[in-house]
Amino acid sequence: MSGVDRLVYMVNQIARNVAVGGGERAIVATADHIAAFWDPRMRRHIADHVAAGGAGLDPVALAALRQLAENGPPPSQTPATHFAAVDETGGSDAG
Repeated sequence: MSGVDRLVYMVNQIARNVAVGGGERAIVATADHIAAFWDPRMRRHIADHVAAGGAGLDPVALAALRQLAENGPPPSQTPATHFAAVDETGGSDAG
């Protein structure tokens, strides 16, 4: 699995996990998770993939990534994302 394939897989998992919130809420929660937990390199690679068409991305994941590109990070959606605002290591999905 290539690097971008892995990122597509990961963001699709996030989108499915928050899909119970439905529609716009799922999009914002997915965007929040990516902004809070993904390493800047991961965000840059997936943004490049979206700019190239976003092949393989679920609709919620694609909408969340477009929202991040157009509007920047949304306000924190859950208390679980608050710790990522602290400047310390280990706050990303990258480890």
